[in-house]
Amino acid sequence: MKNNSFEDLKGKVCVITGGAGVIGASMVEVLASAGVKVAILDLREDIASELAAKIQTKYNVECYGFGTNVLDKETLVETRKAVVEKLGKVDILINGAGGNSPQATTKIETLDSESVNNLDDGFFGLKMEGFQKVFDLNFIGTLLPSMVFGEEMVKSGSGSIVNISSMNSYKPLTKIPAYSAAKSAVNNFTEWLAVHFAKTGVRVNAIAPGFFLTNQNRFLLIDEKTGDLTERGQKIISNTPMAKYGEPEDLQGTLLYLISDISKFITGIVIPVDGGYSAFGGV
Repeated sequence: MKNNSFEDLKGKVCVITGGAGVIGASMVEVLASAGVKVAILDLREDIASELAAKIQTKYNVECYGFGTNVLDKETLVETRKAVVEKLGKVDILINGAGGNSPQATTKIETLDSESVNNLDDGFFGLKMEGFQKVFDLNFIGTLLPSMVFGEEMVKSGSGSIVNISSMNSYKPLTKIPAYSAAKSAVNNFTEWLAVHFAKTGVRVNAIAPGFFLTNQNRFLLIDEKTGDLTERGQKIISNTPMAKYGEPEDLQGTLLYLISDISKFITGIVIPVDGGYSAFGGV
């Protein structure tokens, strides 16, 4: 390590799933600024490739987009071959693919004596296909890339995997049981895999963002007609000591820390980046 900087990251190869999303794109930006060569994996290859071209031009670092389904192991294996061919051995994996769905979201927060007359607004109205989709995307979509790209890291004797969890993993939020359960599973898996890989030179950690506005949760937090905070959005801000939503850039420092040699004795942890939400008792 030189001058406690992130100089050790320069020239390394990183694969990031969900890399063309709001948070993923911000992570790609900071990775490239540190001299990391980046493979952006996303369902839509056109968006991933467009972002990669912009990043490559801006930072003069190799960056490519790949159309990949994180729920299809065969596709991931083919993508791995393409990434290695273009960029070389993979040193870092960021599992950023995830999200929620209206189909896995209840209309009401809790059942009471009135709402029991319309059970479809709560737990009993959840669509199994929606619940399965959200759970698979967040958990299986973390497990499979770790299996495919982690294999080469273990063989080479070095590497870093960073999973993107959520503060929902600690205390499940109302309305979103599938997302909360899946992120809780990500935390458990992070710890398990960290122990499993501990003697191989591959570290596994996670970041748990607090409340960030994304394309998946905007419908819950911002009123589409007025642009104001919804009642739920106001609750969140009231219970976040910094009284604001996180910006994608707020995750960048934690990410660089976890993938660099600065944290080389750290594995199996989940770091909250939440504006104080987890520290606040509500009064």
